[in-house]
Amino acid sequence: MALIVQKYGGTSVANPERIRKVAERVARFRAQGHDLVVVVSAMSGETDKLIKLAREVQPVPDPRELDVLVSTGEQATIALLSMALIQMGIPARSYTGAQVRILTDGAHTKARILSIDEQRMRTDLSAGRVVVVAGFQGVTEQGDITTLGRGGSDTTGVALAAALGADECQIYTDVDGVYTTDPRIVPEARRLDTITFEEMLEMASLGSKVLQIRSVEFAGKYKVKLRVLSSFEDKNDGTLITFEDNPSMEQPIISGIAFNRDEAKLSLLGVPDRPGIAFSILDPVGQAHVDVDMIIQNIGVDGSTDFSFTVHRNEYQKTLDLLNNTIKPQCGAREVRGDNHICKVSLVGVGMRSHAGVASLMFKTLFEEGINIQMISTSEIKISVVIDEKYMELAVRALHKAFGLDGATSPTKG
Repeated sequence: MALIVQKYGGTSVANPERIRKVAERVARFRAQGHDLVVVVSAMSGETDKLIKLAREVQPVPDPRELDVLVSTGEQATIALLSMALIQMGIPARSYTGAQVRILTDGAHTKARILSIDEQRMRTDLSAGRVVVVAGFQGVTEQGDITTLGRGGSDTTGVALAAALGADECQIYTDVDGVYTTDPRIVPEARRLDTITFEEMLEMASLGSKVLQIRSVEFAGKYKVKLRVLSSFEDKNDGTLITFEDNPSMEQPIISGIAFNRDEAKLSLLGVPDRPGIAFSILDPVGQAHVDVDMIIQNIGVDGSTDFSFTVHRNEYQKTLDLLNNTIKPQCGAREVRGDNHICKVSLVGVGMRSHAGVASLMFKTLFEEGINIQMISTSEIKISVVIDEKYMELAVRALHKAFGLDGATSPTKG
């Protein structure tokens, strides 16, 4: 039968009852003859509690020690799930990231996986055991515990599936798949049976919280068959993320609408319009380890131009201070402006590659709702706009309806 890697998020293992439910699902798969590797997150809310505890002791926690602390959340879950399986008569063995030897770099709180030693897992699987692995964590060559960033258990699951050559990686969460948009914003949002890796990568990068973007990148790189399912019901097969690159004639123009509230915009006005000015602005920002998203530079007039870009809202004040105190004096800008009450709304779909008029319909829809567009960014399969945060839900609902995503079928390529 198949080798399956299953990942369960924090809400799926939030208490002993839910842990037993996970054990029952694992038992059903095992009864069908499948080999199982199960990756689990910390119990819901546990990581936040540990971070809060750390900040009570040290307002800005030391990254190495913070990783040591928060990694204990997953350690508790793997032991509890293994106990639940053993209680049901199913042999199981738990492993921390260090025990499996998920080797990472030394970037504490946001480490990247370098390699995985799958030998212990293979030995256990050959002996008929269910292998239970702590998500979200690894270890450096020096033996230091690291964590992979919030949502990192998704990446652990996909990485183990890649290392083991698993037949499928199943991501169990509190939703039953990937939707056209967040059902909490648009109740008419529909679950997608399939979505391409390209589309899922864009959705994840643009604000969809279903999967951590690094897990999607990993799956795409190593061709891991990925499926998103609900841990609370078995009524459907969830959403399969596919590698299909040649959509059929029935491919929807737009597969989904993503949005992100965690955006902030910064502008330098009256910047001298000369070669290298973009570098002189963005290089210090990059040196400060601030990721820049959308960028706009206006056409120069009278020897000057305006330069705007967006960053994560958590980096807003840090970047604003950098612009005012360092970059503005160095580049000779007239003024610095900032706005941390914006959001980004994005249309995603491989169908727009061969369908004209997507942008015009998007802009027309927003215009009819009285929503001003501040910035625009496009690619082959996505169009993103920055708007005032207070209009976000209105924009998402209006676009969802305009592109037919709340109907029984989406509009197809004409």
